[in-house]
Amino acid sequence: MATYKQLLAQKEALEAQLAEVRANEAAGVLEKIRSLMAEFGLTAEDIEGKPRRGRPVGSVAKAVKEPLPPKYRDPKTGKTWSGRGRAPAWLGKRPERLLIAEEA
Repeated sequence: MATYKQLLAQKEALEAQLAEVRANEAAGVLEKIRSLMAEFGLTAEDIEGKPRRGRPVGSVAKAVKEPLPPKYRDPKTGKTWSGRGRAPAWLGKRPERLLIAEEA
């Protein structure tokens, strides 16, 4: 049975061998990629691709919109509604009676 130190030495030797083999294979793969790019006339920009729709990659999102000021107020509960989206049930059939007076 191998000792701990022997196994560590084997591990280091294998890791060194792995790194060497990977470097050799990576060089071969890069050369193959370069030859295929030359054969088909491709550039690095062709490989990266172009954004097709939406925001460009890395762009900053728009600032958060502030909520609209309320136009209607329920006198019983104090709830408000801006006039956008689905109308609340408390608005009823005559919403003009619940309009909030405009500040001058």
